[in-house]
Amino acid sequence: MTDALASLLDFIRYGATRFAAAGLSFGHSHDNPLDEATHLVLASLHLPPDLPPAYAAARLTQAERVRVLALIERRISERVPTAYLVGEAWFAGLKFRSDPRALVPRSPIAELIEAGFSPWLEGREIGRALDLCTGSGCIGIAMAVHQPAWRVDLADLSADALALAQENIAFQHVEERVRARRSDLFAGLAGERYDLIVSNPPYVTEAEYAAMPAEYAHEPRLGLAAGSDGLDLALRILRDAAAHLTGDGLLIVEVGESERALAALLPEVPFVWLEFKVGPMGVFLIDRATLLDHAAAIRTAATGR
Repeated sequence: MTDALASLLDFIRYGATRFAAAGLSFGHSHDNPLDEATHLVLASLHLPPDLPPAYAAARLTQAERVRVLALIERRISERVPTAYLVGEAWFAGLKFRSDPRALVPRSPIAELIEAGFSPWLEGREIGRALDLCTGSGCIGIAMAVHQPAWRVDLADLSADALALAQENIAFQHVEERVRARRSDLFAGLAGERYDLIVSNPPYVTEAEYAAMPAEYAHEPRLGLAAGSDGLDLALRILRDAAAHLTGDGLLIVEVGESERALAALLPEVPFVWLEFKVGPMGVFLIDRATLLDHAAAIRTAATGR
């Protein structure tokens, strides 16, 4: 029975207990049932995630109780990610609109953005940046918000994802410095050159995709699956990026668990694998000069992708 539930804390605790008992997957922004329940309850009530603890005892109205309980039941019965249920996700300290047109924002690249890409950009002047495979636009928009001097392009093949990215551009009020471009990787960016290219492309293998929890079925397959080794798009990005980088430009790409496959396929390429607070996360950095030095090997590996 839920009649005894009254306060914010009651509903958060109840949601966390139900989520844990149901064996849900927590791979979309959160990694545990308590944080997931906190996100669902607060966002559904239009409250911020940093709500002062004093409000934990605040009581819900009857209409609010009905709404929150319905969302908890949907999270369990339909396995819909919380970000889609409440229509919002947080990334790099910023709120973004989130729905099934694009993946839920969750890349570790957020940590790099908040740190100003230190120390990797020290001594480099960044004027133009590209967020390739942008999805909801969270990476590129966050870069623009945290770096007010940068002009940022967002590129994606999906018209649906770009429509969501355009909404997030307006939501974050960066229309003057951020533009959305429809492009199959670099195909629609002829003549464009950037000081920094950041990409979180699809990198899930076909076998991994088939075994993913039900929550991921609500996200667009186009944003996840990338062939038998997860490298179909990453290799094309490596092959073509040099033509779109300025002289000392940098490329940063997230490949997740496909890191091992990439290192084995191109052992001679000196990828710089970045460390995060929680450890390695399958994100590499490489400069334009290194891409050119190893262009032949990269081109061979990318053939047929």
